[in-house]
Amino acid sequence: MGMESVRDSGDGMDAPSRSSGADTASDRARRRAVVGQRHRTADRGRFEIQHAGIIAGDRFLRGGGRWNAMAARGLTAEHAARMLVIGIMIGIPMALVLARWANPAIELRARLAEAGGWTPADLTADVGQPLTLHLTSDDVMHGFAIGQSDAPALDVPPGTMVETTLTFERPGKYTFYCTRWCGLGHWRMRGTIEVSGPTSEPVMEPQPLYVALGINVDADHKIGDAPSQRPSAERGRALGIDLPEEYLSMDYYRAHSPVDLRDSLRANGLSDGDAWDVVAFVWRSNTTSEALAEGQRLYAANCAACHGEGGAGDGVAANALANNQHDAAMQFGQHTQRPADFTDLQSMLGASPALLQGKIIRGGMGTGMPYWGPIFTEPQSWAVADYLWTFVFQYQEAQ
Repeated sequence: MGMESVRDSGDGMDAPSRSSGADTASDRARRRAVVGQRHRTADRGRFEIQHAGIIAGDRFLRGGGRWNAMAARGLTAEHAARMLVIGIMIGIPMALVLARWANPAIELRARLAEAGGWTPADLTADVGQPLTLHLTSDDVMHGFAIGQSDAPALDVPPGTMVETTLTFERPGKYTFYCTRWCGLGHWRMRGTIEVSGPTSEPVMEPQPLYVALGINVDADHKIGDAPSQRPSAERGRALGIDLPEEYLSMDYYRAHSPVDLRDSLRANGLSDGDAWDVVAFVWRSNTTSEALAEGQRLYAANCAACHGEGGAGDGVAANALANNQHDAAMQFGQHTQRPADFTDLQSMLGASPALLQGKIIRGGMGTGMPYWGPIFTEPQSWAVADYLWTFVFQYQEAQ
């Protein structure tokens, strides 16, 4: 009992009239309710704390995510800039390397004609595709150019590599050649580039005039009664002869020799001297100062070494050619004729401009005269032919 009283007192219960069993059950129920409420309150507090922590963490993470996104955006822009610079630094050289792999350069070596000329001498290319050449010389200074092209010639010094890239717009066979006087066989330093590719229609080259006229360019055309002095175009103009339009036309000029016109003028009563002067005037009237300047340039670069600056057939190579004094003779055939003398009135006055142009583009059989057809354009070959008449006629001040 005492113990219960002490226990009840300890529980703070002041109703001793109630039975101890009921009180005990009631108290036990109340304690469970209080304890349960306390647990629920504690759980609710823990939930609230946990919920608040989750919210705070989410806010922190979301704030950190925004910071990370901002940092990522900054790094991405920086990285992009760096990658762009690196791409440029690496991409351009790589593109050049790939281009070289796709179109590898061809080494083209130049030697004196007696030692082999160009090696290789025959190349191929495709229309629209670049052809890269590495040019070098094994002996002396050479030059490189493509025939019938406006591209400037390149110097090819010995022991030096010179790069050039060619692109052809039309299929066909092109001739490359040496532009520097390098010896007696200089003109034989030639090679070809065979260009393949589609074309809308075949390109038909016109017949040379000497072929159309049936002229034998190898036939003797000397006359027996050449004038004693060079005819003057200025004196012919001063005569004031009323000439038929036929004689002044380009067609007549190119198809006839000076002696043909001289004979026609003599038949109309002109003296021999006056007739020759009128011929000189007609010949000068069928060319221009620009054409003569172009002809002079081409002659100096390609003809003077054999024919001489003054056209007398006394160039630096003339004696050697006449005596066959060069090693290339066995390879290219013998020729014991001296270069033509364009100041020889007997020979020149019997030749038509068409015959001279034919000699230029076809060459002289057995004489060592080069063929310039693949090198000169048609206007260039006519310009050279026109210029040759300056060694025959006096053209000063006659327009």
